[in-house]
Amino acid sequence: MCGFTGFMQWRDARPAHAREALALQMAESLYTRGPDDAGAWADPSCGYAVGFRRLSIIDRSPNGHQPMVSSSGRFVIAFNGEAYNAPELRPDLAVAGIEFRGHSDTEVVLESCALHGVEATVSQLIGMFAFALWDREERCLHLVRDRMGIKPLYYGNVNQTLFFGSQPKSFVAHPDWSGQVDRGALAAFTRFGYVPAGQSIYAGLQHLPPGHLARIDAQGKVQLSRYWDLPAFAFDGFDAARSVADDERAEEQFEALLMDAVKLRMVADVPLGAFLSGGVDSSLVVALMQAQSAQPVKTFSIGFHELGFDEAPHAKAVAEHLGTEHYELYVGPQDALDLIPNLSEWYDEPFSDSSQIPTCLVSRMARDHVTVCLSGDGGDELFAGYTRYRIARHLWLRANRLPPPVMAVGRAVLRSLGPSVWGAIGKLAGGGGDRLRLGSRVPRLAQMLEPGRFEWLYRDLVSQWHDPVGLMDRSEERVDPCWDGSLREIEDIGRRAQVTDMLTYLPGDILTKVDRASMAVALEARVPLIDHRVVEASLALPQRFAERGETTKWLLRRMLYKHVPRELIERPKMGFGVPIDSWLRGPLRDWAEDLLNERKLAADGYFNPAPVRQRWREHLDSTAEWHYPLWAVLMFQDWKRRWSVA
Repeated sequence: MCGFTGFMQWRDARPAHAREALALQMAESLYTRGPDDAGAWADPSCGYAVGFRRLSIIDRSPNGHQPMVSSSGRFVIAFNGEAYNAPELRPDLAVAGIEFRGHSDTEVVLESCALHGVEATVSQLIGMFAFALWDREERCLHLVRDRMGIKPLYYGNVNQTLFFGSQPKSFVAHPDWSGQVDRGALAAFTRFGYVPAGQSIYAGLQHLPPGHLARIDAQGKVQLSRYWDLPAFAFDGFDAARSVADDERAEEQFEALLMDAVKLRMVADVPLGAFLSGGVDSSLVVALMQAQSAQPVKTFSIGFHELGFDEAPHAKAVAEHLGTEHYELYVGPQDALDLIPNLSEWYDEPFSDSSQIPTCLVSRMARDHVTVCLSGDGGDELFAGYTRYRIARHLWLRANRLPPPVMAVGRAVLRSLGPSVWGAIGKLAGGGGDRLRLGSRVPRLAQMLEPGRFEWLYRDLVSQWHDPVGLMDRSEERVDPCWDGSLREIEDIGRRAQVTDMLTYLPGDILTKVDRASMAVALEARVPLIDHRVVEASLALPQRFAERGETTKWLLRRMLYKHVPRELIERPKMGFGVPIDSWLRGPLRDWAEDLLNERKLAADGYFNPAPVRQRWREHLDSTAEWHYPLWAVLMFQDWKRRWSVA
C-alpha cells in the first residue's frame, strides 16, 4: 500500500531533476501512506513527473522501489495497492522472456502492461489498486482504478497543469495548484456526507470512477473508458439467478470462492491481523482466516462506555471462541476531541460519516501490532444487511397501492406542519429516541408518498440534507445515472437499492473511510468480501440467498455458523458508530458552535445560515436529532479551515 502524486505540464521548461525534486516534495504530504521509502522520476523529454511513497508489504527489498521502470525502458509505473494473483501471472511473463529483478506484484503489473497492454492486464488482476503508467514512446499517461473503488485516484487540469495522485493534498505543494470549491460537488456532499465517485470537492479535479481507466495524451486530452461494468453483472446476474435451484451447491461454490479470497489476502511479508466487531461480516472473515492459519490471528475491536454503541463484548466472545489473539480499546468523548483536529488532514476532502472516528482509533491500535488488517466491509451491500433495504421496499410497495388523491393529501398533511412541529409532537408524546426523531423522519415519509421513481425515494432515504440546493447559494447538484433510472432493469426493489449502494455508498463512503483511516497510520486494509469474483458471484444468486423472512445476509450467516455458535451472533444490528448526537450537546458543543457561527457562515457564502442554525437549536434542545446533517456542515467547515480554501 502506497501513495503517489504527479503532474504533466505541456510547456514546462524546468530540467528533469527540478521536476523530480518537486514531485518528491509533493509526495511528502503522503508520508503516512508510505513511510518506508520514497522516490521520484521525471521524463527528460517532456514535462511529466511522478513522486511516490512506499509502504513495503510484498518484496521489501530495493527491488520493489518505485517509480519503477520496465525492463524495456519504455514504461514507468507508480502503483498503489495489491495484485493478489501476481504470482499466478508471473510464469507466463517469464516464458515470454521477462527477467524479473524482484518478486513484487508491481513489477508483474508493469511488465504485463508492457507486454499485453493496460486493459488486457487489469482485466486479469485480482486485488485493489490504483496506478499511473507513463508511456515514454507515445507520451501518454494511463490512470487505472480497481473495480470496486477500494483505492483512490484523482486527476484533473488546473491552471494548465494536469495533476494526478492518491490524495488531493499532495497537489498543494505545486506552485500552479489553486484549490477552488466545486459547488456541485459540495451540494452532493451535503446530501450524502461524502463526495460521490467521479467528482471532487475541488473544481477541475475528478475522482476516477471505480472500474475505469483514463488515457491522457501529451496535450491533455482525456479518453475515459470502463473495463468492468458492475451494473451489467447485476442485470445478467438477475437473469442467471432465476436458474439457480440447488441451494447447497450454490452455497458450497460461494464458500470456496470466499475462502480463496481470504487466503489471497493473507499473503504478506509483514505482520497481519483483522478488524473484529463481532457482527456477521467481520466474524466470518476472521473465522475463515483462522481456519487457514496455523497461528492465532490477531484481532482488534473498539468499545464505548455509552449504551447502544458498545460491540466490544460481542467481539471478545467471538474472538475467544475462535481462539484469536484479541486486542480491544475503550474510547470516550475526549478521544474524539483529540482526533477531530486531524480528520480534515487525513481525509483531505470533506467527509462526514462519524464512524470515521472509531475507524481511525481502531486502525491506530492495530498498527501497534500489525501492518496489514483484513476488514469485513461489503457484506451489507452484497447480502442486504442494511434495514433500509427492507424499509424502502415495504414503503414503496405500500405507498404505490394507495390511490393518487390519497397520496397527495398525505403529502400535504405531512409537510404542512414542518419538521420542528413534528419534533415537538414527538417530544410531548415521550417514549424515547424514536419519537424524538419524528422531526427528521416525517419529511422522508412525505417523500415516500411522491409518485414516480423508486430511486428518488431511496436517495431521500440515504440523504443527510434533503434539499442541498436550498441549503446553499449558487449551486447545482449533479445526479449520477443510478439515481436517474439506469438500474430499472433490476426488478427487485431491494436488490436495486443494494446495487445502487455498491455504485455510490460503498466506494464513496465505506471504502473512503477505511482507506483514509488506515493510511493515516500506515496500515494496509484489505477487503475480501468485495473481491470482484465474490461480487460477481453474489449478483448471480437469487435474492433468497440474501433475505429469508426477517433474516438478512442469509448465506453469510450459514457459512459463519459452521465456525461460530449462532447465539454469539444473533442480535439486533448495530452500526459502527459513535454517540455523536450526545457529544454535540456536550463535549463537542463549543467546537461545533465556533464552526456554526452565523456570521462566519454568512461570510463564507456557501451555506444559508438560517436552516443550519435552526437545526442546531433544535438539536441542542432535543426537539429533533439533526446530528447527521449538522456533522456534514461541521466537517466541511473544518476542512475549509484546515486547507484555507476560499
